[in-house]
Amino acid sequence: MGIGIVLGAAFSNFIDSLVSDIILPPVGLLLARINFSDLFISLNGHYYPSLSDAKEAGAATINYGVFLTTSIRFLIIFFSVFLVVRQLNRWRKPGQDPINSMTRKECPFCCTPIPSKAVICPNCSTSLREELEPPSLKVHVRKSSRTSFK
Repeated sequence: MGIGIVLGAAFSNFIDSLVSDIILPPVGLLLARINFSDLFISLNGHYYPSLSDAKEAGAATINYGVFLTTSIRFLIIFFSVFLVVRQLNRWRKPGQDPINSMTRKECPFCCTPIPSKAVICPNCSTSLREELEPPSLKVHVRKSSRTSFK
């Protein structure tokens, strides 16, 4: 789990750089040289040329440009995780249900735990079909015709 957290943090930094440094500059150039990090609304009614100027003046702002950048970053991460999970599901063998792999039954002949869908015991090599029953002691009583109770 720790490896997943470290890889997730590194992946998040990678996506942040991809969005901020690769994707948004060409989009901003196409949209009349807009810098997305400078898109904001000042709530005190004054005009500020950049977000850093508004922060220096202590003005309350709604930073929708930063939110837009974060939203694009989230969508890219979401899409890449979707692709990874989809590929992992393709690699998984059909019929490989985790619950079925965890359930076990006991072989009636050698009394060892085996997979629940096993047809032949891997330990004693006996067939485990439903019609076969474990060996049991059966007592056969022979009736004699000479019984007389007088």
